[in-house]
Amino acid sequence: MPSEAPILAEEIAYSYNKLLAVDRISFHVDAGEILGFLGPNGAGKTTTLKMLVGLLVPQSGRIAILGKDIVKNRAEAQSQIGACFEEKSLYEDMSAAANLKFFASLFGIRDLDVARLLDRVGLSGDRKDRVSNYSKGMKQRLMVARALVNQPKVLFLDEPTDGLDPVSSEAIRAVILEEKAKGVTVFLTTHDMMEADKLSDHVAFISEGEIAAFDTPENLKHQYGKRILKIRYYRDRKLIEEELPLEDKQAGRHIEEILGDYDVLDMHTEEATLEDIFIQLTGKKLE
Repeated sequence: MPSEAPILAEEIAYSYNKLLAVDRISFHVDAGEILGFLGPNGAGKTTTLKMLVGLLVPQSGRIAILGKDIVKNRAEAQSQIGACFEEKSLYEDMSAAANLKFFASLFGIRDLDVARLLDRVGLSGDRKDRVSNYSKGMKQRLMVARALVNQPKVLFLDEPTDGLDPVSSEAIRAVILEEKAKGVTVFLTTHDMMEADKLSDHVAFISEGEIAAFDTPENLKHQYGKRILKIRYYRDRKLIEEELPLEDKQAGRHIEEILGDYDVLDMHTEEATLEDIFIQLTGKKLE
């Protein structure tokens, strides 16, 4: 496991009383990559995230962020990371601009370009409004903006688009990809397999505190998924629906027969989703 990786976890574990939440897992995230950390609620995603950012101390194992031990050098490591949790921790009686300025002051930042930061998350027209008047999506976008105040080298995002409308979700995804393009390393927890597939360079499947798989989305689909051709056609005025595995050597001949003999309504290929593979490996659904 590369020691120079911006995010490095080695055999980390954490229990709440006798409940084992994270069971000696190891992984790393390379510079400028996005890791999608996938699992259902209660799988250990948020506990792992809290250990990575220094809010929980691993009960065993070691975490290094940008080469710094997160326990021994917590303040130094935290100065270079940004974090956005699912729980909103905003000052609701203050405006968005005031929230960002206050957070910047904690880092000793006095020249924050508040207007530009709010514009990036689509809140420039609402910067003077009280946060208490914001919708859930607006608050989440403000949380993402807050995570970027110190121009972090590593970004931790906990379910950043969960329950949001399509416009807010797309705005947050765009910001994540912009940060990746700058070379920022991103750790993204989610149970949304479509989001992970769109954004992630690698994905980790976590279930009951253990990592069941760690690879690129493409490799996982190739290794565990099967591509099929779905075809609908009329035979004797009856609609027939067939699914043909493309790995089947006889599939091509059968498709030719259907196209030559029947009135085809439509056909398209379909590959396994990350959720299909997660279920196959763990026996659990992501939702």
